[in-house]
Amino acid sequence: MTEETTRPPEPEVPPEPGAPPAPEAPPVPGEAEHRSAQAREWLAQLQQMIDRVTAEAAPAARDVAAKAAELAAVAGDKAGPLAKRAAEVTEDVGTRVAERSRRFAEDLRHRGAESGGPPPEMPPMEPPAAEAPAASPEAPPAA
Repeated sequence: MTEETTRPPEPEVPPEPGAPPAPEAPPVPGEAEHRSAQAREWLAQLQQMIDRVTAEAAPAARDVAAKAAELAAVAGDKAGPLAKRAAEVTEDVGTRVAERSRRFAEDLRHRGAESGGPPPEMPPMEPPAAEAPAASPEAPPAA
């Protein structure tokens, strides 16, 4: 039995700093044209693969887009009533805060008119108590 021994390729030794660059091998006639033709062939194959993947993926991409549109519609349907209830609660709280502010201002004016002097310092306002929203949208608004 005969064993063939092959020597590993010798590692390339980098040139020393300041040494002139190693001369390049002269170009082989026709090599550039061969490489260019091979590159064009590879690009044509790559374009064919891209076209095939695009043609096969188009139906799946349409299905995914349709499902995303359906999910967006469901989310919109569910978010609409919630946003409406939040707006109603905000309107109710805003109305109550405005009424309290009007009464407070009227009270200050009334006190100032009775005493005849300058208006007293304003006491710090207490924020309105946080109230839970109505249990159901059909519940009548609190008066």
